[in-house]
Amino acid sequence: MSHIDFSFDPNWMDTLTAPFMANAFLAGLCIAFAAGVMGYFTIARHSTFAAHALAHIGLPGATGAVLLGLPVSLGLGAFALGGALVIGALGKRVSEREIATGTVLAFATGLGLFFARLSSSASQQMQSILFGSILTITTMQIIGFALFDVVLLAALAVIYRPLLFSSLDEQVAQAKGVPVGWMNVAFMVIMAGVITIAVPAVGTLLIFALVITPAAAANIVASSPLRAMVAAGAICLVSIWGGLVLSAMFPAPPSFIIVTISTLFWAAAKAVEALRQR
Repeated sequence: MSHIDFSFDPNWMDTLTAPFMANAFLAGLCIAFAAGVMGYFTIARHSTFAAHALAHIGLPGATGAVLLGLPVSLGLGAFALGGALVIGALGKRVSEREIATGTVLAFATGLGLFFARLSSSASQQMQSILFGSILTITTMQIIGFALFDVVLLAALAVIYRPLLFSSLDEQVAQAKGVPVGWMNVAFMVIMAGVITIAVPAVGTLLIFALVITPAAAANIVASSPLRAMVAAGAICLVSIWGGLVLSAMFPAPPSFIIVTISTLFWAAAKAVEALRQR
């Protein structure tokens, strides 16, 4: 009978200073920045289901890429972007967006499983796609993540005010002449990029813990949108880096520990909120 061994590893510092760990820490920094910023907008726009769904919509892209011998991130990103455009175009209102998201999600999940069945290598990749593999992130991937963060920063510099306005009060923003439809599409496209860089860390199934959970905790303790974004990014970064350190000390899947730390932050924030209300 097999058993899981979580005993302390006395050589954990050797693991922590290995080159692959340096890549994982850098990837964590890039992911935390993007997830922290967009996590706030996701909650403000009531689009948490759409964000979670985009990761699953990327699944057939990832398995299809393996099937064709292409990079997994390329396929994942292409399908997440396609799904984002469809949801953004069809779902003008929250209720419409939920229906569009659910429909696209169901089709994409079925297609992903179909692709996985066509190839044994795609089936073998399924676990890392579903649960993440932050320790195998390459230098080229990190360069891609960093470039995405630069593009994200540039895009937000242009659309920050109308995006924030339409996120906080869509009807008033529309009355004031803000192009709400375009803001919705822009948000979904940027979200697809965030999902694409975050999936390698925790996989499609656990993506909620990096994009939504830190932002939810930050919203409880922060008093302004900008502070909430900074706090969400910090919580996300501590979760990823803390998960990497603990996974080196006590051999366990990093994605599981990352998700656990993120959830504990949220639980602590909810406890603080409950105490305030008393």
